[in-house]
Amino acid sequence: MNLVRSAMTVGGMTLISRFLGFARDILIAGTLGTGPIADAFFVAFKFPNLFRRLFAEGAFNSAFVPLFAKRLEGEGKASAKRFAEEALSVLLFTLIVFTIVAELTMPWLMYAIAPGFADTPDKFELGILLTRIAFPYLLFMSLVALLSAVLNSVGRFTAAAAAPIALNIVLIAALVVAVPHFDSPGVVLAWGVVVAGILQFVMLLIAVKRAGFAFHLRAPRLTPGVRRLVTLGIPGFIAGGATQFNLLAGSIIASLQDGAVSLLYYADRIYQLPLGVVGIAIGIVLLPDLSRRLRGDDVAGASNAQNRAFEFAMLLTLPAAVALAVMPGPIIQVLFERGAFTAADTRGAGLALAGFAIGLPAFVLIKVLSPGFFAREDTKTPMRFAAIGIAVNIVGSLALFFWIGHVGIALATSAAAWVNAILLGVRLVRLGHFKFDARLKSRLPRLVLSALIMGAGLWGGTILATPLLAGSFVEGIAALALLIGGGGLLFGIAILATGAAKVSDLKNAFRRA
Repeated sequence: MNLVRSAMTVGGMTLISRFLGFARDILIAGTLGTGPIADAFFVAFKFPNLFRRLFAEGAFNSAFVPLFAKRLEGEGKASAKRFAEEALSVLLFTLIVFTIVAELTMPWLMYAIAPGFADTPDKFELGILLTRIAFPYLLFMSLVALLSAVLNSVGRFTAAAAAPIALNIVLIAALVVAVPHFDSPGVVLAWGVVVAGILQFVMLLIAVKRAGFAFHLRAPRLTPGVRRLVTLGIPGFIAGGATQFNLLAGSIIASLQDGAVSLLYYADRIYQLPLGVVGIAIGIVLLPDLSRRLRGDDVAGASNAQNRAFEFAMLLTLPAAVALAVMPGPIIQVLFERGAFTAADTRGAGLALAGFAIGLPAFVLIKVLSPGFFAREDTKTPMRFAAIGIAVNIVGSLALFFWIGHVGIALATSAAAWVNAILLGVRLVRLGHFKFDARLKSRLPRLVLSALIMGAGLWGGTILATPLLAGSFVEGIAALALLIGGGGLLFGIAILATGAAKVSDLKNAFRRA
């Protein structure tokens, strides 16, 4: 398997999904702005979506994939299929119970996930209603996570990566077709979330069947395989979802300031694009690759794979982080500033985006470094480091929020990511599981220099393009596209001039293994 090529497949599908997500968020921004309905919907959407990300990027990807790969490589397809069916049955039973309990206790849960809403009774009640409607999305998407893990383990990445596109298509259709005919746009969107979850589940069921794994439900039992999955999954749940826990903590604190939840949401949507296209894609592909190599005692191959994943991640992430830090305001302005979304909202979301941009390389490195532990069935070490990061985030958010508002939450989230990434890297090196090879040592400083050169060019270009960025939507989009294209071209010239990358390397990355 060509690691970079597979990551680009996942990243390409994610890129399509994120662009559709931008279209969705542009429509939401114009319809809801940053008012109470927007705050209530984003909380309702974030709560089940948090658990979706925890399952998809945390527990199942960290625990299920190595165990499934072990069964598949050592005992054959039938044993791997039986293990997946056992896990599916226990997961489904647990999710049904969890969903019922959450629906019944939602008024109390709302005090935990959005305590600031309690000061505004109408917003508090709307938050409860919308979260109750949207919460079953968790059930379907957690099952999608298991099916995705099976497909990823056998090297079939496209279907799982394409599934999130359905969510954005459904919500865009809801905004364009249904919302104008109903009094409550928040309720329409919440129901759209549930419909999208069902659609994605059906899509993945079909894909898994085509891959030769037609699953049948078994009676839920804690078999030895399931017990091992739970043992690895609980720490993996925390470790793999550290970023999501930090975002949830930030959302809880932000609910104390009117509009802050929405401002952080819009900023989050922008920086999640490179994180999803690069970090999450590499993490999804790298884990099964490392698991297979380590099962076959290919230690050198595993080390090379992780070094190339590190290099490829920084090649794409460093310029993205610099661009988001240099021109956050124009990006928010062009994409969202219209209708109910004001110039003041642009300033607030832009500052939050700059805060998140500082941590973007760290967010991606967590996805690159964590598989080094997960592939060795060690989920406890990343869990401990994630817990430290979460503590840093909560303390930092509380300290900075009362000083600089919602921007402090973004900065604290970035600081927590850097702490987590550094701890993971240092530990892997000390254990002898990761060593910077000569190529990475040589190219990493050159990548940093190239990104800074691009940032200087973007800074000057943004000043020159200010009149166009403040013009009509078409002018703004054209100017933003020109800035991004020009920045990308400048970065490309810089990496070739400094030797941070070679044309031959880029060609090899896209060849089939």
